[in-house]
Amino acid sequence: MNDNNVSSKRRSLLKGAAGAAGLAATGILHAPAVIAQPARLKVGLMLPYTGTYAALGNAITNAFKLYIAEKGGKVGGREIEYVVLDDESEPAKGVDNANRIVNRDKVDVLVGTVHSGVQAGMVKVSRESGVLSIIPNAGFGAATGQLCAPNIFRSSFSNWQTIHPLGKVMMEKGHKSCVWISWKYAAGEEMFGGFKEGYEKVGGKIVKEMWLPFPNVEFQALLTEIAAAKPDAVACFFAGGGAVKFVKDYDAAGLKGKIPLYGNGFVTDGTLQAQGSSAQGLLTTLHYADGLEFPKDKTFRLAYAKAYKLQPDVYAVQGYDAAQMLDVGLSAAKGDIKAQKQIVAAIEKATIDSPRGRFTISRAHNPVQDIYLRQVVGESNKFVGIAWKNLSDPARGCSMA
Repeated sequence: MNDNNVSSKRRSLLKGAAGAAGLAATGILHAPAVIAQPARLKVGLMLPYTGTYAALGNAITNAFKLYIAEKGGKVGGREIEYVVLDDESEPAKGVDNANRIVNRDKVDVLVGTVHSGVQAGMVKVSRESGVLSIIPNAGFGAATGQLCAPNIFRSSFSNWQTIHPLGKVMMEKGHKSCVWISWKYAAGEEMFGGFKEGYEKVGGKIVKEMWLPFPNVEFQALLTEIAAAKPDAVACFFAGGGAVKFVKDYDAAGLKGKIPLYGNGFVTDGTLQAQGSSAQGLLTTLHYADGLEFPKDKTFRLAYAKAYKLQPDVYAVQGYDAAQMLDVGLSAAKGDIKAQKQIVAAIEKATIDSPRGRFTISRAHNPVQDIYLRQVVGESNKFVGIAWKNLSDPARGCSMA
């Protein structure tokens, strides 16, 4: 190729480039616009996936993800990325695990947990970091009591709230004295406080307190003591695998037909299949029941059963509502997780259309909700009536209340 040909080709290329530049300047040539997508919202799920409370952690996770899926995988226009951590229901690891997921993994939202002892550590980290936090189960009273904070919400209950009405129910059934039995840990002690306050207020007498270290399930010696004490009734708090064994052991000891057993609903929620005939007829109080006539509950139950081939329980409801609350806040802030004041204000003002029935949020950020009386029939905790209408936790010591 000679020099003349090279020069000719170079002139043609330059001419073409200049022409293209001219077309672009006049708007005739359009480059495709690149629209930046908002970054994914990192949601940390710090829950038990092994041990006594594993089934509870899985139910919360399933239902949280179900709600997000129903919204097309987004809340407030943001796609969700999950960071999952098994907290093992181990209080000693609570602070370290929460620090890991918040400060190392940099989650935008912290969801958890089940065990009140672990929750205490999570609340500490939530308060220090300011990360938006939603508690989908643990009833740790201080979280919406003396340790309440603007960035901490509950989609579940306080320990006091679920069992306070039980004393009134028992007195209405003619049980003027009872024995109390539970695990000796944060949740058990707070449940006892709520029950004692409600029962003694209506004239009931607790003749004996019985405690086991968590998660001990050696009940036989205590059941022998109960038989000897001959109270009018027994009130208890257990959950998960411990609840299964306690109810079966209570029946096997021959106590079921002699001394009526009561508890809040955790003793029979998510455990009925394993408890079998031993649980039949038990009366419990809780903020959810089978057979509620709410349209939201019917659609939720169908969707959950279709997705997971399981019937949902109270833990699933709380996980679903945790996602609903996040959606309310983030939608109000148009997806901006840093607009925390706007997010908080929106959740505070919301009425959540829950499968349990509509509820509002107290000034301490705990649900204000109906507590139901339920009875075990087959594998259902059947709705009997409302034990307490619109019950709000007292939120003692909360500066926001």
